[in-house]
Amino acid sequence: MARSTAASLKDEVTFTPGTPLESIDPASTPGWEDGQKKAEKELARVGEKLSDLQEQLFAEGRSGGSRSVLLVLQGMDSSGKGGIVRHVIGLVDPQGVAHQSFGKPTEEELSHDFLWRIKNALPTPGYIGVFDRSHYEDVLVARVNSLVTQDVIEERYNLINQFEKELVDSGTTIVKVMLHISYDEQKDRLAERLERPDKFWKYNPGDIDERLKWPAYTDAFQRMLDKTDTDYAPWHVVPASEKWYARLAVSELLLAALESLDLTWPEADFDVEAEKARLAAT
Repeated sequence: MARSTAASLKDEVTFTPGTPLESIDPASTPGWEDGQKKAEKELARVGEKLSDLQEQLFAEGRSGGSRSVLLVLQGMDSSGKGGIVRHVIGLVDPQGVAHQSFGKPTEEELSHDFLWRIKNALPTPGYIGVFDRSHYEDVLVARVNSLVTQDVIEERYNLINQFEKELVDSGTTIVKVMLHISYDEQKDRLAERLERPDKFWKYNPGDIDERLKWPAYTDAFQRMLDKTDTDYAPWHVVPASEKWYARLAVSELLLAALESLDLTWPEADFDVEAEKARLAAT
């Protein structure tokens, strides 16, 4: 096995500002050399740890704690964000998960600043929040489609960094993941959706329109990574052409985040022995 801890795989996919996105092979599996079958077994093992730690985080939140975890998933259409939610987040108790998918802003959302809807969806203490797309759409889609001026986009990078710093300072650990697939891989995945009736619901004709802007999106993602990678909220670029690898990588990033919290079970706020005696008497 090429690595033995979540922390070491985390190092393999942590983005370094200035690294050309096109230099990262979407079909690679950095930090893992044992193939799909062993990766799936490892995912199950990691899942057991995630489940235990998530329960501890939830218990801490119910006992007055202030900490939470936010997983931010970004990527081109069909990059596997939904699969991460099902196969990684699905490993933990759903009662402790707050999942939000951000699509085209509503009229009400557009009447506020771009972070308004994001702030309204943040995880409360004890929860793992999951953003399937996020505030980063406002420097990706907005940039590529010229929805606002470039000056506004540049200011948004700064506002995002400030927002995330405040979020971290308030007790939220942020795990930012870009799921990185190739142009050809996206074509194959979109083609599959058109061949399978059980996938029709996932297909959007607008995906082709956005696909035609691939170079512009590559530039927008590069700019996003370079401008919003910080010590307190770093980016991770996860090669995602191999779905099994992406799921393992994200599970270990999430595990590393939870392990960093050094979670413990809350102390009882009642007399345990007295309650045992009361129970025995019933």
